[in-house]
Amino acid sequence: MKKAIVLFFVSMILACGQKAKTELSAQEVVDESIKVSGGEEYKKNTISFDFRGRSYIMERNNGRKVLKRIFQIDSNTVLDIKQHNGLQRFVNDSLVHLPDSMANKYGNSVNSVHYFAYLPYGLNDPAVNKKHLGRSQIKGKDYHKIQVTFNKEDGGDDYDDTYVYWFDVTTLKPDYVAYEFHVDGGGKRFRQAYNERYVNGIRFVDHNNYKPIDQAIAIQKMDSLFIAGQLELLSQIELKNITVLPGNYN
Repeated sequence: MKKAIVLFFVSMILACGQKAKTELSAQEVVDESIKVSGGEEYKKNTISFDFRGRSYIMERNNGRKVLKRIFQIDSNTVLDIKQHNGLQRFVNDSLVHLPDSMANKYGNSVNSVHYFAYLPYGLNDPAVNKKHLGRSQIKGKDYHKIQVTFNKEDGGDDYDDTYVYWFDVTTLKPDYVAYEFHVDGGGKRFRQAYNERYVNGIRFVDHNNYKPIDQAIAIQKMDSLFIAGQLELLSQIELKNITVLPGNYN
């Protein structure tokens, strides 16, 4: 009898814990997701990886993120440095003047690759607005569906983009993300995470990158298209040679 009572209370505690997870607010989902994906480790380390033949590095200078991209053009080494005040380009260590339009374009490109590489880190930036859209099910798993928009102030050049994330109710990790962008003619994408691995405490994934056959569909409904097989696979986003090392704080 005593054993049955103990089992009953254990099952009730577990049930309450599961209920609490499913009823989290958008902010709570993001907070917990960042925690299980790396938490404070994002702030303590210098991170580098290769993507499509280019090297990317995130460092910190006086607490601010410094995003870098390094690649070769013929025999020249190009270094792009994106900071809060814009992008600078160096070719063979010499600063190159760029028109504002090109500096913004390159800066957005650098920022985009880094942004996706560290998800969900970044979703608590001051310009981010989060809204819980309810729950949905994909491939037999339950997900928190969280919409993210940005304030114009401090939201960057792409402040009018909209994202929707699907966070696993059990693990609270983001397995899927859809987004609508407006640069280069605009478009909509849906990404599916795979190949999860942790490097020195930080979670990294690769992504299958899809687009909807019908671009008129709202990104909030992209999970339905994915389930129905109505998305076209465009590419695979693969991060290679990932390193996470203690940062150098200036």
